[in-house]
Amino acid sequence: MTDLILQQPSGGVTAISVSELNRQARQLLEQGIAKVWVEGEVSNLARPASGHVYFTLKDASAQLRCAWFRQRQRGPTIQLKNGDKMLALGKVGIYEARGEYQMVVERMEPLGEGELRRRFELLKIKLQGEGLFDDERKQALPALPTRIGIVTSPSGAAVRDILTVLKRRFPMVPVVIYPSAVQGDAAAAELVTAIKTAVRRNECDLLMISRGGGSLEDLWPFNEEIVARAIADCPIPVVSAVGHEVDFTISDFVADLRAPTPSGAAELVVPDQDEWQRLIAATAARIATLSRRYVENTAQTLDWLSKRLAQGSPEAIVARQSAWLGNLRQVMVASMRHLLTKRNTDIERMRYRLLQQSPAVRVQSNVTQLAALSHRLVTSGRNRVFNLQSQLNIVARGLHSVSPLATLDRGYAIVTDSKSGQVLSDAGKLKQGDSISARLATGSLDATVTQVHQGKKRDD
Repeated sequence: MTDLILQQPSGGVTAISVSELNRQARQLLEQGIAKVWVEGEVSNLARPASGHVYFTLKDASAQLRCAWFRQRQRGPTIQLKNGDKMLALGKVGIYEARGEYQMVVERMEPLGEGELRRRFELLKIKLQGEGLFDDERKQALPALPTRIGIVTSPSGAAVRDILTVLKRRFPMVPVVIYPSAVQGDAAAAELVTAIKTAVRRNECDLLMISRGGGSLEDLWPFNEEIVARAIADCPIPVVSAVGHEVDFTISDFVADLRAPTPSGAAELVVPDQDEWQRLIAATAARIATLSRRYVENTAQTLDWLSKRLAQGSPEAIVARQSAWLGNLRQVMVASMRHLLTKRNTDIERMRYRLLQQSPAVRVQSNVTQLAALSHRLVTSGRNRVFNLQSQLNIVARGLHSVSPLATLDRGYAIVTDSKSGQVLSDAGKLKQGDSISARLATGSLDATVTQVHQGKKRDD
């Protein structure tokens, strides 16, 4: 809880505002006092245009301001008037704007139902403490009941509503009526008897306990402890469909499922026939598809296994090994042939190299080379001699053209001194009586100079 500040500002503590104080007071009241039922006489009733209801509940010595807001007013509005003795359910708090203590009402009932309401709350707390309302003990409803049992009055409107909805949604589900009174002092015992009869006959896998709407007193048999314990002990899943949606009974809390109305219970316990037919058709189509796929996969698997079985048979193994040996034989033969060919090629290459290196081959090669060289030498010498002969002839012809001998052929003579052998070209170097020799084109002659005639040298 929040501690209120009581010191004065002079004590060094900051004061709070009125709004803050009212807010803290409201929180203290709302957290400290749970939701309660309060009884009293209505006075100072006010109904503004907003739809909210404001009034005061009072007894002989005190009064309590109340506010019943429009959004909390469920069901038919109670025609309140000043002086009515009422029960109000709500939480106390403070209207902060005015600092007024008040109760925010959630539900109103005439005071005549107050005793039943208190018994209802006490039994609810007791059974809840025993665990009869726990979800762990509740049974699951069958998805599609094979037979539905209904504990109700066979002449009431509730059973007609249930049968109408069941016929519309899933008419193939049979229904068994376990008749019982649903109102009055004897109703609780009859309800228990009907439930036990359904359990003893064991012909239904779903049980509905139902009646139409009414006041708290009308619905009271479904708030009796013996009925609640009979529902809790029932091995058949039980659906409670009592009253209208706003009505709650002890049966609703103990049953495995609470339906808002009898018609709503029928909607909950069986599926929609059309939807199921569509679901069945879709499921059948899917089953057909899956079956076809399974058959195809199984056939494929069978073919694969047959193939593997055939491959694993002794005959197949021998055939594979024979083929493998045949391949190995072919590979070995081809490898040997290749090796022999390579060896023959190497031998031929080595033999050729040996032949190239043998003396006979080398001698023959040298002889051949020598013959070729000799032929080249003879040919070259012959050509050389021929060329030289040609050049010599040319030179000889040129030399002959300028040779003295050619001059001699034309009648000239070469005169030399007989003693010195020198060619004489100047007559002045001779004297009478000198001996000379003259060479003619054919032969020569010796002569003695008898007379010298001087002359002048001619210029060419």
